Amino acid sequence: MVVVGGGISGLAAAWFLRQGAGERVRVTVLESSPRIGGKLYASEVAGVSVDAGAESMLARRPEGKELAAAVGLAGDLVLPGTLRSSIYSRGTLHALPKAQVMGVPADLAELARSGIISPAGLLRVPLDQILPATLVRTDVSVAAYIRARMGGEVVERLIEPLLGGVYAGRSDMLSLEATMPRVAAVARSERSLLSATRHLVEEAPKDAGPVFATLRGGIGVLPEAVAKASGADVRTGVTVRELHRTESGWRLVTGPVPRPEVIEADAVVVATPAPAAARLLKEEAPRAAAELARIDYASMAVVTLAYPLDAFPEPPATSGYLVPPVEGRPVKAVTFSSVKWPHLASDLVVLRCSIGRVGEEHLLQREDAELVSLATAEMADVMGVRGLPVDTRVTRWGGGLPQYNVGHLDRVARVRAAVAVQPGLAVCGAAYDGLGIPACLATARTAAGRILDQLDKQGE
Repeated sequence: MVVVGGGISGLAAAWFLRQGAGERVRVTVLESSPRIGGKLYASEVAGVSVDAGAESMLARRPEGKELAAAVGLAGDLVLPGTLRSSIYSRGTLHALPKAQVMGVPADLAELARSGIISPAGLLRVPLDQILPATLVRTDVSVAAYIRARMGGEVVERLIEPLLGGVYAGRSDMLSLEATMPRVAAVARSERSLLSATRHLVEEAPKDAGPVFATLRGGIGVLPEAVAKASGADVRTGVTVRELHRTESGWRLVTGPVPRPEVIEADAVVVATPAPAAARLLKEEAPRAAAELARIDYASMAVVTLAYPLDAFPEPPATSGYLVPPVEGRPVKAVTFSSVKWPHLASDLVVLRCSIGRVGEEHLLQREDAELVSLATAEMADVMGVRGLPVDTRVTRWGGGLPQYNVGHLDRVARVRAAVAVQPGLAVCGAAYDGLGIPACLATARTAAGRILDQLDKQGE
């Protein structure tokens, strides 16, 4: 069996295959880049191992924690030191309201105290309770629904920064069903979004524990541990250029065009980003390829800075802050890593600035030094930081974040339907059911399960 793609989804698929089939199968993972892990990658900044991509996983979904434990990392799980965060609005940091669901407010009084939106914007929100129902019958954009219920300022100054922090996308394009399923569920039946969101907040378990978790060496240590535990033959620097159906399985063409290399496999899991998956499936699953080619991707960069503690007038006390696009600032989010994750704390403040979202590709055309300058200027302006950082790192994620635009769930369903008719073929990854690690692992488990079910049927 071959898994194409050595990100966490592909590596997890290899692990699930081995768990399900044991020594019956030999699994090979082919990764085109020089290293495995995809967006999960950590390196040192000022002597501290800090994630350069994803820096946490949802702790309230079991898949990530369970896999970490299964590959020997249970003792390395770390919970955040604080969950408090802020929104930068109108030149000031404001505490993000606790009573909210992905930015949709549930408590008017708390929203008013936060100062995030203007008095006029605040007056618009309760009109939601008397306006005629806006019942959603088909998928719509996040902005279209929430603006109709609560007004433009809630969208611009609460929804946009939270969705931008996850997807680097725009709320007028992102799917309500795919990105905010809990809100979409009430949008189908409830007249008042404010009342429905209040109920969602009240119904949330009070003892659910922290939302996020990481690993002591950074989430970037997870891929190597999964790869080792899978027992797979993991090959880096191998690009799969073609995928063809054969009488007994699949033929993969790798290597340079003048000197192609062929690998035969009885089953294939395609765990690449959507554009690469579309190219591979174009011949054998053209309908799936066409749908995958329609999934857009956003690019971004993470600028990591390390400052002496005394560079800050006051040490940061929150996990970070988000910046609405309407503010017109190049930095869209800041994470104070050494505050959020106490195991990173030392005599330095280590932080990460995220730059770039859909429509802001011009920012990423700048040199690394210019991106560092943007980040240091942000710290000087917002946090009053004095002097220069002692160390910096710029990590670019070109085309790194799939956009779950309107119609995404139907598109994914059509991809899976087209793949399902091909024996010994499955897909998984961040392009389908969620960008977070647990969601990616769930797609990997499903893909591996499909392959193993077919293997069992062949053996009957």
